[in-house]
Amino acid sequence: MREETADGPGTASKAVVVGAGVGGLATAIGLRRAGWTVTVLERRPASDRYGTAFGIHPTAQTALDRLGIGDALRARAVPYRDARIRRPDGRILAALPLERIERKAGRPELLISRPHLIDALLAELDRLGGAPIAYGRHLTDPATLGADLVVGADGINSAVRTAYFGTRSRPRAIGTVAWIGAAGFETGLYGETWGEGRFFGMTPVEPGRTNWYATVPAATTAPDVREAFAGWHDPIPRVLAGTDPETWIRYEMRHLHPALPAFVADGRIALVGDAAHAMTPNLGQGACTALLDAEALTRAVAAAPPGGLTGALRAYDAERRRSAQRVAFCSRTLHRFMTGRRPALRDALVGMLPG
Repeated sequence: MREETADGPGTASKAVVVGAGVGGLATAIGLRRAGWTVTVLERRPASDRYGTAFGIHPTAQTALDRLGIGDALRARAVPYRDARIRRPDGRILAALPLERIERKAGRPELLISRPHLIDALLAELDRLGGAPIAYGRHLTDPATLGADLVVGADGINSAVRTAYFGTRSRPRAIGTVAWIGAAGFETGLYGETWGEGRFFGMTPVEPGRTNWYATVPAATTAPDVREAFAGWHDPIPRVLAGTDPETWIRYEMRHLHPALPAFVADGRIALVGDAAHAMTPNLGQGACTALLDAEALTRAVAAAPPGGLTGALRAYDAERRRSAQRVAFCSRTLHRFMTGRRPALRDALVGMLPG
């Protein structure tokens, strides 16, 4: 991606990015590096500080390198290695393929706290001269935005997607409640534990803390969650007991279905991240796909000749749509497999995976 200053040839081009999450901020960075004037609209009243950890795959790390923030990521991230899939009694079924990913890519999967990643993105945007972020802006009609390019990075309930693609592809609940949190100690034991209709995961996130996530079909309170995992292997009950329920985040798992026919519209509209392909979290690829979208979109736009925005958007769609939708499909399929009601068959199949 070529880099131009704010005074360079891209200054006549104006973009509005709707959404100041990971995908939106990464897109704003890429457009600023290409010389565009960028405004970011965010419906929340302030910078979004919720969340625990993101897994950043090597391909997404490369995208961050191209956007100029790979070093900032690595300064706060920790590698993810030596993780296993277990039964509730603690028996190991298989290894997560982290070492194979590292051997193939030449770098490990990384974990970083979501607030740290947001801070790194905001800092890089400031370094590039900034982009006004209009917090508390509830967008009702994207057609009124006076910009050469409008990027919908506004999540699973995207107003931009709805305005240009209607409601046939929309958020769908999958009947599972997810909980996430961070315990104030390191467990030293990482990976996922799969039970009947539920699972529990633990990862490192930073010194002195453990990131955890769980899904339970019907748990509605913290005591429900603790009860659901009370008989599971150590340290799962200790992690739940040692995390203040006031800090837990509960959400209903949803995905975007059916898949969109395109990520672009009207010669000036592009969707990135959850606005384009919201998925279940089972593969841990939500943030990664948003970063890959942002880098691919802004690379295509930066390489476009004058008057070539429509072609650039088509190139972005061709590069990212099928790939992102394939990841979303695989994540949903994995969710069904992990939470199936025939755990004996599932565990036997998992046990056949290479160690």
